[in-house]
Parts: sequence; C-alpha cells; structure tokens
Amino acid sequence: MGQVRQERESFPGKAGLLFPSDLGRNNALGGFPLSEARAVDDNPTYDIFVIGGGINGCGIARDAAGRGYSVYLAEMNDLASGTSSGSTKLIHGGLRYLEHYEFRLVREALMEREVLWGNAPHIIHPMRFVLPYHKGGVRPAWLLRLGLFLYDHIGGRRRLPPTRTLDMRSDPAGKPLKPLFTKAFEYSDCWVNDARLVALNARDAADRGVVIRTRAKMTEAHRDGGKWQITVEDTVSGQTEQVSARLLVNAAGPWVDHVVAGIAGKDVHNVRLVQGSHIVVRKKFDDPRAYFFQNNDGRIIFAIPYEDDFTLIGTTDQDYHGDPAKTTITEKEIDYLSRAASEYFREPVSQEDIVWTYSGVRPLFDDGASKAQEATRDYVLKEDAPEGAAPLINVFGGKITTYRRLSEHMLEKIEGFLGAKGPSWTRSAPLPGGNFPMTAFDAELRRFRERYSFLDEAHARRLFRLYGTRADVLLGAAASYQDLGRHFGVDLYEAEVRYLIENEWALTAEDVLWRRTKRGLRLTSMEVAALADFMAQAVGNPAKSIKTAAAASR
Repeated sequence: MGQVRQERESFPGKAGLLFPSDLGRNNALGGFPLSEARAVDDNPTYDIFVIGGGINGCGIARDAAGRGYSVYLAEMNDLASGTSSGSTKLIHGGLRYLEHYEFRLVREALMEREVLWGNAPHIIHPMRFVLPYHKGGVRPAWLLRLGLFLYDHIGGRRRLPPTRTLDMRSDPAGKPLKPLFTKAFEYSDCWVNDARLVALNARDAADRGVVIRTRAKMTEAHRDGGKWQITVEDTVSGQTEQVSARLLVNAAGPWVDHVVAGIAGKDVHNVRLVQGSHIVVRKKFDDPRAYFFQNNDGRIIFAIPYEDDFTLIGTTDQDYHGDPAKTTITEKEIDYLSRAASEYFREPVSQEDIVWTYSGVRPLFDDGASKAQEATRDYVLKEDAPEGAAPLINVFGGKITTYRRLSEHMLEKIEGFLGAKGPSWTRSAPLPGGNFPMTAFDAELRRFRERYSFLDEAHARRLFRLYGTRADVLLGAAASYQDLGRHFGVDLYEAEVRYLIENEWALTAEDVLWRRTKRGLRLTSMEVAALADFMAQAVGNPAKSIKTAAAASR
C-alpha cells in the first residue's frame, strides 16, 4: 500500500547495549525465503494455493489448515502491506451501512465483534463512540436513535454496553467540542490493530503447517488437468519455485481483477477501487472515547485516540483509477478531513498538526452504486470451475470485521470441490498471544509486569497489547533493559526486532515500524536508518539498507 509519511517529531528513549538474542529461527515451512526451502520438494502439491497475504488470504489459509488441508500462501510484498493495514482500525458493525439497507452485512459484522474480541483480547478491545448531534443537523435525532436501537439489538450483543444519551454540557466528552453540540449518543464498537490481526492469523496458520511466503509473487498459473501449475518468484533473490495445487484462491485484494485477467487472458471488471485516506494529528482530546462526526455532505468520519499521543481522523471515500501500490493521500483529502473535523472541535485541525498520513485502496465488489461511499462493503465469492478442471475461487469485497466469516464461507465452497475434512473451528480459537479471557487484559498485564518489573509501565503495556502472552517468549529470561540488546530509539530494542524477524516475517525497517508496530511515529530519521541497516544485515541483504531506510522514514 502506498503511504505518505511526513517528518515526525522525535521522542527520546532509553539507552541500551548490544546483547545478541537467542530466539530460535523458524523452519523453512514457517515462511522463510525460497532459497531456504527449495530442498523440501522440487514441485510439491498442495490442496490449496492462496494468493494474497492480507486479512482474507491469511484468514482463509488459517481456517483451511486447521481443518486438515495443506496450504501454500504467497504474498508479493509484506503481510498486510495493502488494504489490510490501511483501515480505520475498527471491528464494527458499520452503523452508516444501515442507511443503505445492508442489514445482512451489519448483522454479521455486529455478531463478529465479540467473537473477534474473544479471539484476540490483546489487539482488540471495546471502545465507546460519541455521536454528537444538534437541531437541524444532517440526520434527525429520531433517525439516529432508531439506527442505534437496531445496532444494539440485531447483532447478539452480550458483553458490549448498550447505547446511552449524553448531555454534552456536563459530560467530559463535550469539552473538546464546540458548544453547539449539547447532546450526543454513545454506543459500542471495538478497536483493532489491523496489521497485527493479519500477522497473527499468518503466524497461527504457519504453526498449523501453512507455507507462508512473503516477497513472493505468483508470476504464472495455468490448469493442467485437475491441478494448477504455479510459478512463484522470490522478489528479493529472483529465484523461482514451481508449485502444484488442487484449488486456487484469489484473495489478492485490489489486484484481484489483475490476477483473474492474467489467468483468463482477458480484461475483467469485478471490483470498484475506492481510496480511503486518514490523517494522524497530535492529540486533540484526552477522553478514551472516540467520536463519530456527521459531515454536511452526508458522509461520516471518525476521530479516534491513537497510540497514546495522537488522534486518528478518517476516512475518505473516492474512486481510484491508478496503481493500488502507488496510492497516496491527496491535498484535497487532507483539506476535507481537516475541515470536517474542525466543524466539531473547538480547536481546529491544521496542517501543522499532522504527523502522519496513510492511504489504502478498498477492492469493493462493483454493484453499480453511483457514489463510492454507497458501494457495498459486503463480500462476494465467485467460482471459476470448468468441468474436469482445477477450480479457482475469487474473493471480491469484504471488510476486516467479517474476515473470519468470509473464511468460513470460503471453506464451504472449498469442501464442495475437495471434500470435507475437519469441522469449522475458528469461532472459539484464540489467535497467538490471545489465550486469556476477553475481559482479563488488565489482570494479565499485571502478571506480565510482575514478571518483567524492570519495564516501565508504558513499555510493558505496549508489548502486551501487541504480543499478549507471547510477549513472554519475546523477552525470555530478560531481567534488565541491557538484556534486550541494541536500542534503536524510544522503547524499541533488538529483542523485539529479532522476534519480528524470526516469527512474523519482518524483513525491513518499514515492516517493523509501520505494520508490526507503529514506532515509526516516534523514531528519528537517523534511528530509522540505523534500524534499516541492522535489519538488512540480520536478514542477509545489506544492499537493501539504504532503500528500506528511505521508505520507512517517509
């Protein structure tokens, strides 16, 4: 995914000394470069070959492996390097989709909120949203109240608290807003670290036997009787690998039509590419709740607490016609988001407040809607299976909240072609690091802090939010900051970087700073360059250090 990153203010960190990590390397089938895995089999045959290392591809691979299928997944860049890391970071039903009568989608998404919270209570947590309104506003109070009533009752809510009405003249949520907004509704959804959701699905898939290849591009796929013959190129080394599969899943996100066209040999148009951009600004409010703002053009944006010291504002919705890999936020979008938020905040959002921007392309199923914001967010699974030939199943559309249900529906189709193996299982299966009760985060964090008492409070919370119980694996027997090895800035140390290299397919500084963590918001350009050089040496590719440092510090 293309991203625009602006120069950031540096935040001081603690000093550290070099202390080599003793974390073990994954085996070749866990997802290391092709050069390390070539000896496994010259032309292995898998049940399923998945194209795309976003949330849908990784979710499908994990579900399939847990049922007993053999799976190979190829991602041409890094995990979650496209749409999956460009979201608004929410697990939500989609309140605004009710206006477009997407009741099936909203109900399914609402039901998934607490399921996913239970699967990953370290990277997903409940969040309350404040929806201010005033007389003569975009939508009347009765319509908002009706929508929120449906939101509370059609999705099987059990743990999340219901909607309530706020008097903004006395509630702390009113303090950062203009005095015009005296009333508001407060409702529940969930926050998610989207890129880590992808990485954890991939990690669990690999632990269950899936071959995960990043920086691995499918360059050719053709049917040969009842199998697919596939060529995969390692984009780092240039080496190629031949793979056979009984079934091909196309979960390439914005590139899904490109893959279909390459196989079919003709142009196709199944998806509508919609650009969504966000700005991250210095913190605009101290309240832990987020805001849902209605704009005069009928669209909505969120303002969300982000990474302790910032506020995330987004998203936009506009059709996109360029290369999905090169999307960047436009000046028009920056102006739109700044103006829209400034209609609500007492203190306007200015260009000087912006510390980072990011932009992603959503591959929505093209249902013929006239406006980008009206295009369906539902998913469509389409089969291409000529009689006697190896099947292809394409994934069009979808949203991060419904990825697990999409995967289950994909497995129903796969079973129709390959035969059923194990039953569905992901509803109650925790993701790596999430093996504790959904409401026990604070208790587990206290246990973690007692074990690693040398960590300062903010550092311990960050590590446990990202890694959950696997933070114990990351830190091992460490008893001091010196035991964490080289210090790269703020609270990023060698032990964490090596863990991400060895367990989560991180190959560049950008992978670490902007997808596995968000330390890129705080490191200086010199610190980024030092990390990039270290990682290039650690993964055995020194030539990439200059290039990756430039990308990571944009």
